Amino acid sequence: MDTSRDKKSRQAVSPIFPAGVLKGFSSIVSRKLASHGFGASMAAMSSFPPQRYHYFLVLDFEATCDKPQIHPQEIIEFPILKLNGRTMEIESTFHMYVQPVVHPQLTPFCTELTGIIQGMVDGQPSLQQVLERVDEWMAKEGLLDPSVKSIFVTCGDWDLKVMLPGQCQYLGLPVADYFKQWINLKKAYSFAMGSWPKNGLLDMNKGLNLQHIGRPHSGIDDCKNIANIMKTLAHRGFIFKQTSKPF
Repeated sequence: MDTSRDKKSRQAVSPIFPAGVLKGFSSIVSRKLASHGFGASMAAMSSFPPQRYHYFLVLDFEATCDKPQIHPQEIIEFPILKLNGRTMEIESTFHMYVQPVVHPQLTPFCTELTGIIQGMVDGQPSLQQVLERVDEWMAKEGLLDPSVKSIFVTCGDWDLKVMLPGQCQYLGLPVADYFKQWINLKKAYSFAMGSWPKNGLLDMNKGLNLQHIGRPHSGIDDCKNIANIMKTLAHRGFIFKQTSKPF
């Protein structure tokens, strides 16, 4: 959910990768690949520097909400896209809706914002059960192997700095270590492009001339937009790094 999580305005910074430099880098790599007999598809896949992670785990929660805000907020949509760090393509998807327990009835404001209706959360697993299934999915995908480097990616710091730890604390649940470090895409974009995306995904898509995918504030659609923005930045030569500070 990308609302007003990062309220402080950011001063514009110079982009790390000027367009001309990136274009030149890409052309050099493509020529070298061609000279060694690699096809166009291989050149396209390899025309950007390798990332520091084997996989990026794109996550975007939707939560109960109202005006004025209700407390505590509860996660109602829990999507994760597993993005290959070499190809920047989506390899696997985890997507579940979650039954809220403190405020089990969704407000009209929440449904209008997220597109999630009451029938989509009624009878769904609790957050504790969903977190157990996330862990099972992480294991099945090989993401718990110590030799595999992966990191979560969110649009803002709210999802993993505020929402998940706050609800887990309220419910007395532990937070897995893999949720304690992440990349804030807004910060990554500002490093690469030299401007702060005040309106989140909408500004980033506009800045990169990308078409917005799906419905704003749909968790799974927001994840698809995040993945598309990451792929575009990676192809321009950007190397993603952890932005969160240790807990």
